[in-house]
Amino acid sequence: MVAISDIRRNIASVKNLGSGLVAVFVGGTSGIGLSTAREFARYATAPHIYLIGRNEVQASEIISELRSINDAATVDFIKSDVSLLKNVDVACQELLKKETKVDLLFLSAGILTMKGRTETIEGIDRKLSLHYYSRIRFIQNLLPTLNQAAAASPGSFARVISVLGAGHEGKLVDGDKDLDLQKNYSLSNAANHSITMTSLSMIQLAAANPRISFIHSAPGGVNTNFAREFHPLTKYLFNALFFVLSPFNSVIGLVPLQDCGERHVYLATNPAFAPRGGDKVETLGADGEKGSGAYRLGPATSIVSHSSLLQGYLDSGMGKKVWEHTVEMFKKATGTA
Repeated sequence: MVAISDIRRNIASVKNLGSGLVAVFVGGTSGIGLSTAREFARYATAPHIYLIGRNEVQASEIISELRSINDAATVDFIKSDVSLLKNVDVACQELLKKETKVDLLFLSAGILTMKGRTETIEGIDRKLSLHYYSRIRFIQNLLPTLNQAAAASPGSFARVISVLGAGHEGKLVDGDKDLDLQKNYSLSNAANHSITMTSLSMIQLAAANPRISFIHSAPGGVNTNFAREFHPLTKYLFNALFFVLSPFNSVIGLVPLQDCGERHVYLATNPAFAPRGGDKVETLGADGEKGSGAYRLGPATSIVSHSSLLQGYLDSGMGKKVWEHTVEMFKKATGTA
């Protein structure tokens, strides 16, 4: 566990990383993505921040806010419904026209829904797409710019952070036979598959890209706009409950939104999470040791201990199977792997 006071003391030195850091926040117009973008703007020197989301009006207000926090910051918005992989490709193409390097790719777009399987026009469940497939597609498309950032100078860094559920990996139903849950869909299965496939894929990515850190984060209970797709009455009740409980956050384990953003800036910039080779896929390396550039972090920025389930999947080659499945899904949805 890292105390929030230590977090704040540490991120004050982000300015020493130099000016012009490029950070891309997918889902950066609300919740944890917005909170992290806000704190990144506060501490970085003349950063270039990209927000990717659906709400252009909301984004305009956020851009004004971030510029008021740091008048040297450049903030751009790319409008995109990233539940569709073709839209992810278009957003990345727009970004690649402007940038040759990306220092931080922050992925937090997602939904909390009580609905069952809801397929997009690409034939993928929307929850699975937002929480897993579209995030990996962003990483895949932007790998050249992340590697370019890592190679820019000896003191440079390149980080990918996916905010989901490290430490809560669950069983993959039917092994590798139904990874997209066409046959065995349930909300719990969707959560398990998204989380487990994220951890496995990030370990694969770290092996292939040894200069980039891949961080799977589980922030704990955070008061965000997660209920936005619920019935208005249900949404109101959730918001009222969080308001009533806010004075007792520390007692019941809720993480204040600002603290969550500060902790993720810490993960994004601290040398403790630098890549360390990443050439041994069979080793989980949750703490970054033994050649792994993949990290799994839980609430309070605590290292998640090795999971026997996840290690078993790695030992059996499931990580490779998950990656092959993911590439096939990309090909099915977009026409290109």
